Amino acid sequence: MSGGKETPRQKMIGMMYLVLTALLALNISNAVLEKFAVLNNTLSELRNEASEVNEKTLSSIMAATSSQERVKDAKNRAQQVREATNKVIADLDVYKVKLSQEHPPSDGSEPRTMPMEELILNTNIAEEKMLNPRTEFGNNFEKLLTDYQTRIHEITRLTLPKLNRKAEDYEEFKNNPHHKDKDFLHFQFEGTPTMAAITTITQMQTEILENEAMALDTIAKIAEIGILKGIDNYVPMVIPESNIVAAGAKYKAKMFIAASSSGLIPTMTKNGAPIVVAKDEETRIQMGTVEFIASATTYKDDISEQQFSAAITLKSPDTTINRIIKYKVIRPTIRVMTGNAVQLYFNCGNLVNIDVPSLGTAYQPSFTGKGATIVPTDKKSQIMIVPKDNKVFVTVSSSNVPIGTEEFKVNRIPPPHLGKKDGSGKPIDSKNGLSLTGLNQIRISVDADQTFKENAPKDAVYRVRSMEVSIRRGGTFVQTKNVTSEIVDLSDWTNGVLKPGDLLYCNIKSVVRKTFLNEDDKVDITTFENTAFIPIR
Repeated sequence: MSGGKETPRQKMIGMMYLVLTALLALNISNAVLEKFAVLNNTLSELRNEASEVNEKTLSSIMAATSSQERVKDAKNRAQQVREATNKVIADLDVYKVKLSQEHPPSDGSEPRTMPMEELILNTNIAEEKMLNPRTEFGNNFEKLLTDYQTRIHEITRLTLPKLNRKAEDYEEFKNNPHHKDKDFLHFQFEGTPTMAAITTITQMQTEILENEAMALDTIAKIAEIGILKGIDNYVPMVIPESNIVAAGAKYKAKMFIAASSSGLIPTMTKNGAPIVVAKDEETRIQMGTVEFIASATTYKDDISEQQFSAAITLKSPDTTINRIIKYKVIRPTIRVMTGNAVQLYFNCGNLVNIDVPSLGTAYQPSFTGKGATIVPTDKKSQIMIVPKDNKVFVTVSSSNVPIGTEEFKVNRIPPPHLGKKDGSGKPIDSKNGLSLTGLNQIRISVDADQTFKENAPKDAVYRVRSMEVSIRRGGTFVQTKNVTSEIVDLSDWTNGVLKPGDLLYCNIKSVVRKTFLNEDDKVDITTFENTAFIPIR
């Protein structure tokens, strides 16, 4: 922001505005567009609060009883400032209404106002209206702002921060080649979604009210009107870093008494508990720091209304001032990534990453499971889920504050299939079989389903523990032997026992699957084709 020394309130609002402007440069999602609606509501609340404060300031000026000409002049100019401000705020409200409407129909009827769900998703109306060269809609908007500042300057001779700022007016954007040549309207509204454009106008309204506050304070000082006569109006103020905070993140704010003086050393509490009070270096006001982990149990549209009790106690005069501070907790978005897997498998070790991006470095997760065993890993956001039921519910907490619960569907392990290879590792063709010449061994394996193998490699290893291998000649079994591995040694049969035209009959009797814990899990051999037939030629 530009201009003179800023109040903490101005800095907070300015920071919100810069965050909004930065978001507009990104490829924003629908979820972010929805947050613009939330931010617009927050800015509207700040705007209304600022207007009430300015109205009280005007009332204090008008309450002066002096008959001096400078006081009369101050009253007159203060009223003019308030009237000019109210008019421009009302005119900007009209712009917001018009931006929320579709283009006028060709039949001249009243344009339709878009419902909030549609307005949030609209990305073109604001740009088309504000930047339309065939109308003065956008130019009149900028003129509203410049005319207001000119009027305030005429009344107060005060030079206020610009309202029609371009990229060059921001340290953050003045060297950005994408924005440096843009005029005010293009910088603010080119490529701007409609909800973001409306939020931008609300932000400008808050700036106008801050400018009005500066103008009224200047008028009061010039006329030497005491806005506070002694210390007879105590208003505890809390300035949060943000009125919107994710569950699990810290809520930070500064609590102070607005009508303060160097002789006042107040004590402050939050919900009855004392907080540390110290002199703020910037304002030299005694301030208490409020800091706690935000939490919520119920949400409506992903937002939970919360509050705490603030109290400031003064010794002289002996009094305590109380105020309820309201804030909003936004439900954090839980992002689940399942390592290699896109699904969970029953009784298998499924590596899952569960993150809450909005918490950043404040994310200190812990997990509890229903229908599964949760095994921690060396990475704080990664766990191993071992399902014991058809559905698994994992509750995510950060710093012992519940964030949310994720549901996972559990798949049964898909049946394996037989693999047949000769002594060189080449697959055996079931139709042509093997030549007796050079035949010494074969490998009959049980192989995992490919998808299961990719998703749970540590649980997809099968081992043959027993297999019956027979020579079948015509309709008769000539000879049979039992083996205890996948490798079948045929060297004792190739010297006269096994003949061309015979059929090797391999019947698997027992199979185990190695789990991620390196334990043997017995496989039901009736769930897959467990017999292989290999012709000998």
